[in-house]
Amino acid sequence: MTATLIRAADRYFWNNEWLTSRQSFPGTGNFDIFANAHGVLAMHNDDEVVPGEGLDSHQHQNMEILTWVVEGAVEHRDSHGHTEVISAGGLGAMTAGRGIRHSERNANGRRSRQKLRVVQMWVPPHTDGLDPDHRTRDFTEALAAGRPVVVASGRSEHAASDALPIANRFAALHIARPGAGRRIDLPGAPFGHLYVVGGEVVVEAGDLTGCVMTEGDALRLTDGGTITLTASTDAEIVYWEMHAGFDVARPA
Repeated sequence: MTATLIRAADRYFWNNEWLTSRQSFPGTGNFDIFANAHGVLAMHNDDEVVPGEGLDSHQHQNMEILTWVVEGAVEHRDSHGHTEVISAGGLGAMTAGRGIRHSERNANGRRSRQKLRVVQMWVPPHTDGLDPDHRTRDFTEALAAGRPVVVASGRSEHAASDALPIANRFAALHIARPGAGRRIDLPGAPFGHLYVVGGEVVVEAGDLTGCVMTEGDALRLTDGGTITLTASTDAEIVYWEMHAGFDVARPA
């Protein structure tokens, strides 16, 4: 196993008058997101949006875009007729396919003072030119037990689960909210990406065993076995289990 720790302070940072974006991979500006990817994960942004603001309608193509709502609520609208408000504990999964326009905004008005915080993640599809689609599910109840939950997956082993389907057969997204003192296991894979959304955890993974991770820290894993975490405080983590890199997963 190889493990690379990226501390919160070392993330790429971008902001304007309404958006603060902290990026595990540089994504805002003139960057080659495929060159900076880990496994099949090309973008992993922790974004805060002020009340009443957001991204106006814009185009995407041939990408699976997942939005995990940490705080507040996001309003999603797209050119294929989906209009949805996703609240904290909910996940949106969009297949851009052959082309879709969408907007994402803080669903709460300016007077609410309620910020929106999301973790947005991009993985490529294993097939280009798919029909565009958008799916949502609330996982609040499923996460209450503190165990890891597969919330999105393109892997056949999760086809019968409650996970949202994504068009990447090499990847699965796990989320957990372990309480203080809770120990959890995450599956090993050729590539893994662990991110601490909140709280503090202690990691048992290769040379980083005993490493303390706090909000905003990320761990990139290669050729790893099972990863064990113990929550020092109430915590929330997201973890990508990936069984290929871009050289295999990206269509020619």
